Amino acid sequence: MGVQYLESSGEKRHELSVRMLSGDMTVSNKETEAAFAIDPYFDVNEIPLNGLDPSHPALFAADTMWDHFARLRKEDPVHYHEESIVGPYWSVTRYEDIMQVDKQHDVFSSQQRLGGIVLGGVARDDDDDFALPMFIQEDPPKHDDQRRVVTPMFIPRNLAELEPLIRERAGMILDNLPRNEEFDWVKHVSIELTGQMLATLFDVPQEDRLKLVYWSDTVANLSDPDVFENPEEGFLVLFECLEYFTEYYEARKKEPAKFDLISMLAHDESTNNMSPQELLGNIILLIVGGNDTTRNSISGGVLALNQNPDQYEKLLQNPGLIPKMVPEIIRWQTPLAHMARTAVVDTELNGKQIKKGDRVAMWYISGNRDEDYIENPNEFIIDRANPRTHTSFGYGVHRCVGNRLAEMQLRVMWEEINKRFAKVEVTGDPVLQKSSFVHGIRELPVTLRD
Repeated sequence: MGVQYLESSGEKRHELSVRMLSGDMTVSNKETEAAFAIDPYFDVNEIPLNGLDPSHPALFAADTMWDHFARLRKEDPVHYHEESIVGPYWSVTRYEDIMQVDKQHDVFSSQQRLGGIVLGGVARDDDDDFALPMFIQEDPPKHDDQRRVVTPMFIPRNLAELEPLIRERAGMILDNLPRNEEFDWVKHVSIELTGQMLATLFDVPQEDRLKLVYWSDTVANLSDPDVFENPEEGFLVLFECLEYFTEYYEARKKEPAKFDLISMLAHDESTNNMSPQELLGNIILLIVGGNDTTRNSISGGVLALNQNPDQYEKLLQNPGLIPKMVPEIIRWQTPLAHMARTAVVDTELNGKQIKKGDRVAMWYISGNRDEDYIENPNEFIIDRANPRTHTSFGYGVHRCVGNRLAEMQLRVMWEEINKRFAKVEVTGDPVLQKSSFVHGIRELPVTLRD
């Protein structure tokens, strides 16, 4: 345990907070990390409640955020953080309160011009160079009109047609893995399957699949000093993504409509005249949505089963449990740790007065461990009676549009794994994402046992 939880002076933190909240994208990520440095292993019970900062990426990289959320659920489930690395905001940490916020889009807005869906986001006009307008960062009716454009891709009939392709690709990926030799599961399995599926959904060349994954990772890493000097540097990478997809978007406007996401956007009146920023925003939304949930759940499931060998044995004895195990993996991993909203009116939540303009974080990752709503939430149980009782996909109008595709890919992958291997054994320490938004696994060393 360190000498103190918070390791830096208030004056520097205040200066950087003012710059970040003004939308300055040139603030150094290393400078921010230093100014807001914490000891992620400090005993949470020795920290004053008002000093907690569960949004700090260091907690997620160290996997030590769980006790912070447990304390907030117990002592102050709707808690105001006056100072944090992402600015002032309310933490909502219990299941039912999260549902209440998520379902009230007329009270808690997703609009980017008010701050958007990620903590640390600032109000931006749609024509701002660093804006990422997307339908998840809109309220109805615009949200509904644009979401409707891509929804047909994810209806059950079309997913059923995709399943044989997913199964074929999962099999090919698994058959080409080394046996009894350590390798990175994230790189060689999780990224491969999701990257190939993204390329199919957008109908772009398979050889470009890793570009899609890279652009998804760029969004998660915008504030990571190990990746980018500042967020502006990360946006330069995203502008490459815009250039790539603009070419396809404009070309497909001139072609007959096809059943891929770019063609859908190019041919619908709600999305066929988007600004460059809006095109980039919606492409990034679809890439991140198609990559992070599935990719990190595929990796998270392997890790969870190894951490709970009794459940792995249960799976090996009864592969028929896979359909129930899939939503349990998604609950356990919670690929997106939070979603943020902005109050558009003064309101009350669980006895707390939230003012118009306040930022609110729905901590899905905490709701999935809520002892008052989920039985034995801190246990990984692959045959739960109600495995879909989780917050990972959100609620209301913003519920994840691709949730069934994510579940299907995860189910198919585990069915194919079980046909081939006695065990996928974790043989090294995982490297976790330094992000309080994408709850991800960057590296997972494993060895396949026959």
